[in-house]
Amino acid sequence: MPQKPSKMLLKWYDSVKRDLPWRRTRDPYHIWLSEIMLQQTRVETVKGYYARFLERCPTVEALASAPEETVLKLWEGLGYYSRARNLQKAAKVIMNDHGGVFPSDYESILKLPGIGPYTAGAIASIAFGIPVPAVDGNVYRVASRFFGVREDVGIPSVQRQIRQLVEESIPDDRPGDYNQALMELGATLCSPQHPDCERCPWAALCDACREGDQDSLPIHEKKQAPKAMDVAVCLLTHGNRVLVLPRKERMLKGLYVFWLTEEETDASRVQELLAEDGLAASFTAHLGEAKHVFTHRVWQMQLLHYELKSLPDEAWMAQHQAKMVTAEELAALPMPTAIKVARRKAMELLD
Repeated sequence: MPQKPSKMLLKWYDSVKRDLPWRRTRDPYHIWLSEIMLQQTRVETVKGYYARFLERCPTVEALASAPEETVLKLWEGLGYYSRARNLQKAAKVIMNDHGGVFPSDYESILKLPGIGPYTAGAIASIAFGIPVPAVDGNVYRVASRFFGVREDVGIPSVQRQIRQLVEESIPDDRPGDYNQALMELGATLCSPQHPDCERCPWAALCDACREGDQDSLPIHEKKQAPKAMDVAVCLLTHGNRVLVLPRKERMLKGLYVFWLTEEETDASRVQELLAEDGLAASFTAHLGEAKHVFTHRVWQMQLLHYELKSLPDEAWMAQHQAKMVTAEELAALPMPTAIKVARRKAMELLD
């Protein structure tokens, strides 16, 4: 009698799984942290961030009590900074509403800030052995091929269908390992293009492999291209200091940036905008260009250097929560990857 699909997959997983630090623990805090970091980020990149974060914030309590600036600095370079802010919000909820103990049931985990069905399923199954699915992009791909789902996986009803199919396939004895095995299969053999079906433990049972259309699954509607946006990034120096201020906008909120303006990059016009904002400055040099691609927009940046004729007054600084910082202080601030070129130019100017 042939083995159940779950047993076949788990046997394969046990023989090939990668040795990753978050797979050596059942601590829900550690698993939660790794899952949040792994969203939109490669495994090799996450390893170093994961170790550094746990060194500074080894427990939920330590994360809840850390200054937000410290948490954002630990996250610097990972992007999607709302993930870091939600981590800390959730840590505070755990301390205040759960007595500092990570909740151990799926519904309570799902209610924490920044945790959706996938992350809740991963934590619940891996840390607590609860047989619930954890369906991420990799698993949508694996499941749509294995079960032969030939509809757009962006449609909520199709997502529910796939989630139900995965849930029905979870074994009672090793739900966490099974979810990780599905993710592993999607991350290694069942790749978006040219899946390695010859080495797949499920090849003989896979609907797409049998039909020969595995390269065309899952079905996605074409996404809209991100909108290009011209941005002037202004390095406003006075002596050996440069002006920085925290972003108030939702995107990159709380991270320090230089004074910037969207849709206007002409140096003379930007100087007028600076004056309208109460900053008297003289244009010094064009320091080059930089580009950063976000999910829904592309910043095409012109890096402009201006010398402040005088320091901004205390009222302006307080209103904008701005700082005039040295090169050493600049290096210690949490800043988005989007302006790393501008920061490097600022460091050169200050040095």
